[in-house]
Amino acid sequence: MADKDPKQNEPIELDVLNKENEELKNNVTKGQKYVMWGMIAISVIAIIVIIYIFAVRNPGIKAANEAVSQADITLSQGNDSVALAQYQQVANEYGYEAGNRATLVAATMLYRDGKYEEAISNLKNFDPKEALVGAAAMSLEGDCYVNLQKYSDALASYDKAIKISDNNALYTPLFMLKKATVLREQKDYAAELKVLKAIKADYPEYSRAYNLDIDKYIARAEYQASEK
Repeated sequence: MADKDPKQNEPIELDVLNKENEELKNNVTKGQKYVMWGMIAISVIAIIVIIYIFAVRNPGIKAANEAVSQADITLSQGNDSVALAQYQQVANEYGYEAGNRATLVAATMLYRDGKYEEAISNLKNFDPKEALVGAAAMSLEGDCYVNLQKYSDALASYDKAIKISDNNALYTPLFMLKKATVLREQKDYAAELKVLKAIKADYPEYSRAYNLDIDKYIARAEYQASEK
């Protein structure tokens, strides 16, 4: 059988190459369209973000700052009840840093007025941006629970405050003392003793700085723990 002439295959091969080139062109065109639409989508998102920042967010921040500043002025003038209402309004109507600060100030004022449940409700909505502020807020929540005689909840709040404060030489031992006080109220003297010893071992400067006779409290807890 005679071999086929290679030239007879050329049209077929050329057809295949032409077809592949055409597909490649189509794919490139499609890819360019995808890229183009992708760039348009990104541009649209960027425009939306810019509009949000300049038309919504910045004016919102400005309004929130002005509102909380007015509440600060009212408080400085001694109009506590009016200031509280203003802080609560800012907290309810605005987010941003000003609204967050208003939430914490309102909670503090409610605590001072003996409205512990309302203070706790405000604190639940507080979103701390700094660890120590968050720890202080958790400590305040614990104080509210103590006044409501909800000691287990108070201990949970103080534990969170201790953890968040991250071994701060000033605040961590303070929160630990609050915890020890609640444990004593629960007559859990062994647990109280453990906390007091930890304060003495880990924060020796705290007792000296605040003239705290930690050894006296440790001795008392040791005696009562042994009597139980």
